[in-house]
Amino acid sequence: MFFAGLDIGSTITKVVIKNEVQICSTVIQSTGPEHRRLANKVMEQALDNAGIAFNQIDYIIATGYGRINVPFADRQITEITCHMRGVNWLFPNARTIIDIGGQDLKGIKVSNGKLSDFIMNDKCAAGTGRFLEVIAETLGVRLEDIGELSLRSTRPAEISSLCTVFAEQEALLRLSEGTPIEDILAGIHKANASRISSMVKKMKIEQDVVMTGGGAKNVGLRKALQEKIGFPLVVPEEPLITGALGASILAGEFSAKTDMKELALRKEQRRLDVVTFFDKNAK
Repeated sequence: MFFAGLDIGSTITKVVIKNEVQICSTVIQSTGPEHRRLANKVMEQALDNAGIAFNQIDYIIATGYGRINVPFADRQITEITCHMRGVNWLFPNARTIIDIGGQDLKGIKVSNGKLSDFIMNDKCAAGTGRFLEVIAETLGVRLEDIGELSLRSTRPAEISSLCTVFAEQEALLRLSEGTPIEDILAGIHKANASRISSMVKKMKIEQDVVMTGGGAKNVGLRKALQEKIGFPLVVPEEPLITGALGASILAGEFSAKTDMKELALRKEQRRLDVVTFFDKNAK
């Protein structure tokens, strides 16, 4: 049996197909404006990678920012629950999850494999991937390079504001004063880590602490956050897929609870080509 999880995030879309034992296929792609067409495309890619047909998928769960735009999903579940389940499958000893996405921050507490608490900052870009993207553009460096560059710093700059607009202005001011780019980036990461730590500490941080999302790929941010919270950070081999992985795990559980006749009917009625609001056969 095969189960699929689709996580349509604000900036990155992920798909995981797994069976009862292991992950069979993953796809990671930038999220565009047409979520329904994207859902079709990434699902087809995942099926091709797994070497299976669409009608072999027994249950599909969609999660994330654009989860309502996956018309062939059997169910939608919030990203908080899916991230928790995905991380718990990878790291059964995880107690705290820090997820740094493109446009939000999430802190999640796990107790005995279940969600016990969470906190989320989705009203401001500060601390998120978008914030770091703006800073990278302002300083004229590639986003994927800012972590390594910040590690070269010998005197991290003081960054007093984490409002994206004001932090951008402050970074430009430091640059005009002759502050090296690596020191500015180290200061940005240090300020980011302080904000993230302050938010997550409201839940009480407990080990093991797992860091996920695009921010987990930033070695400079990982270092700054680890120093700030005082605990080592565990990072998945691919920190972007935990939400989609959790969705696929939950898909397996819902499949097991569903009558076989109902499952067969779902699979018969499910259509991968229903991806727009328009009938492509309409004259």
